[in-house]
Amino acid sequence: MAKTLHILNGDSTASIFSQSQIEGDVIIWREMLCEGPICKEVGSDEFWKKRYNYFENDLGIGKLEYFDKTIKEIVKLENVAKYDEIILWFEYDLFCQINLMALCTYLLESYDKSVMYHLVCTGKENGKDQLQTLGDYDAKSYPQLLGKKKKLSRKKLLFAKKCWEIYVNNNPEELKAFDFNQKPDFAYFQMAIIQHLERFPKSNGLNQIQQKMLELIDGENLNKNQIIREMLLWQRTETVYGFGDLQYANYLDKLNAYYSMNDEIYRLNESGKRIINA
Repeated sequence: MAKTLHILNGDSTASIFSQSQIEGDVIIWREMLCEGPICKEVGSDEFWKKRYNYFENDLGIGKLEYFDKTIKEIVKLENVAKYDEIILWFEYDLFCQINLMALCTYLLESYDKSVMYHLVCTGKENGKDQLQTLGDYDAKSYPQLLGKKKKLSRKKLLFAKKCWEIYVNNNPEELKAFDFNQKPDFAYFQMAIIQHLERFPKSNGLNQIQQKMLELIDGENLNKNQIIREMLLWQRTETVYGFGDLQYANYLDKLNAYYSMNDEIYRLNESGKRIINA
């Protein structure tokens, strides 16, 4: 019997997947490489050191927790020769697409031509106005998603690696100039990069996320949870960041020079009012 490995984009997908009756081993990719320091050599000592420090210093997640939840899963991909097929399950958003680029890069380190590589990536669907996440489908729909998988040749994995390297360089002119649409099976690389470019500072020094947060604080009497909830609603209808509570909370905390708090309600200070109108 063919042996299959499924690499899932997170724990929420894993919960649905476990009820789908799809056979195979599962690895959960618990990283967020669209945030924090990175390097081109995915899985290298330098790579893990950068990620360790970021999770501990910026997100308050200790090294042991990061090792247990993330590294122990990812390093299982160092030897995939026992599998006949590897299937990657990801979504259209910036969060997932950058992880996908990195994962393809990492898989090349242990590439085995006897193994088939496939991608299931949700996004556009006929009859749906919004782009679809894996969480928008129930477990009974997962076999149908699996039936739409796309084959990833070594050439396609190498293209994803090239995209990853350009992303790591993080040069806006290089990002704008490169055609991330060259491989149709990676249908959302370009869209993710366009969204990423909105994270570079505008003329007032704020990026799109920072500007939106300060505008929310200026317009409403909101506490932290309400601001994050508004950001999650905004990203689903107007952007493709795909961020979670943790990322938006981190962004908010780093904007503390522009607001004050009273009874847990955020209000812009004079610096905040000046910068959003600059």
